[in-house]
Amino acid sequence: MAIQIKSVKGYYFLDAWIMANIIQQSTLHFCNDLLTRENDPCGRLRDQMTMAARSAVANIAEGASRRQTSRETEMRLTDVARASLSELLCDFYSYALYHHIRPWEKASREYTLFNSLQLDRPDYGSDIEAEAYDHICRQFSKFERALLNKSTDIRVNANMLLINRCIHMLNKMIQRQLDDFSHEGGFSENLTKLRRAAVQEDAAQSNAPKCPKCGSPMQQRMVKRGSRQGSSFWGCCRYPECDGTLN
Repeated sequence: MAIQIKSVKGYYFLDAWIMANIIQQSTLHFCNDLLTRENDPCGRLRDQMTMAARSAVANIAEGASRRQTSRETEMRLTDVARASLSELLCDFYSYALYHHIRPWEKASREYTLFNSLQLDRPDYGSDIEAEAYDHICRQFSKFERALLNKSTDIRVNANMLLINRCIHMLNKMIQRQLDDFSHEGGFSENLTKLRRAAVQEDAAQSNAPKCPKCGSPMQQRMVKRGSRQGSSFWGCCRYPECDGTLN
């Protein structure tokens, strides 16, 4: 696999990142409108909910940005985003329990109508930040009637439904990341392959002898320890897979 270092703005195209932004904005509106000094005197619930919403957006972006240099870090950060959304979902659920707001049943009209709203695919040009801003605002407007509704019941249910949808998106993202890793390998693994290919090419161009075991080009090495320390020998460029040597 060739290693290519490209732009780290790929997360702007992810539905999960766009949905997480919608959830973050909706959470901010919810906290500003419904959490007061009376029901949240220390502001701890507000802080917890807004930070959980922010964490989801930030970790999706950071994970996608690390994809090129660490697939493991990408998966870990995607998982952190998923966990942050689960935490936020618990806060909305606790609010619903305390205020006797029953979650919509999947067969209900409200659930069906709201769940039918889908995101549009982004289509950005060269000015990605400005165009992504416009795109997120347009997508938010699709859900705005429920997310900013005067009915607290509708607002809580709409937020919980969007959070569950985003968690499902992240589940699928992590599975794709695992599949990509199993087929393409990680950054360190591919660095090793790239270096080994360069060594083999250099050895072939220098008219080095062929390995007596596998026939690959050999490269000059130096003994690092023992009675022959400092002396040179020919070693197979495929080491450690092949340990062929020549004096």
